[in-house]
Amino acid sequence: MSSIEILQDIARRPLEEAQALRPALTPELLNAHPQHHNSIAWLLWHSAREIDEQLAGLSGAETVWTAQGFAERFGLELADHEMGFGHTSAEARRIRAGDPDLLLEHLRAVVEAQLSYLDSLGDADLEQIIDPQWDPPVTRAARLISISLDAVAHIAQAAYIIGMNPAAFEEPVVREDQAEQPR
Repeated sequence: MSSIEILQDIARRPLEEAQALRPALTPELLNAHPQHHNSIAWLLWHSAREIDEQLAGLSGAETVWTAQGFAERFGLELADHEMGFGHTSAEARRIRAGDPDLLLEHLRAVVEAQLSYLDSLGDADLEQIIDPQWDPPVTRAARLISISLDAVAHIAQAAYIIGMNPAAFEEPVVREDQAEQPR
């Protein structure tokens, strides 16, 4: 397996993990904030946005967020390059989604852009120092790995929220399998 193939495998992981959550994603659960933490909608949105922004910085391409019209489709009234880093609780609460499929579509488009970018690279590109301010300096390969791993970590947080007891949520959430059945 080549270095590029390994990076492509890593790049696919956020989408694979997010798609596995789809059966549990209801609009109510997407937007619930357990114990003052970020919602699943924010976690999925941020995962896609942080990949997108960092990939655009590496590739020089326009973000998927603007190029493919996701900014308009989400209707969140955010700055074009906002991705959630440093969001306060109030700012994170502005990220709401009623359609889990839109969140997954956005993540899919970003992952596809990342895979396409990886196809354009060779081993010499991966070794290139892209951020000399760190010790050790950050290579293109290290940045690509960190982009995907950060997204996987946030999607794991979303999976954890799905498994939480609804009593932990500030906003009531009733999962379909826990709804009261007619007698």
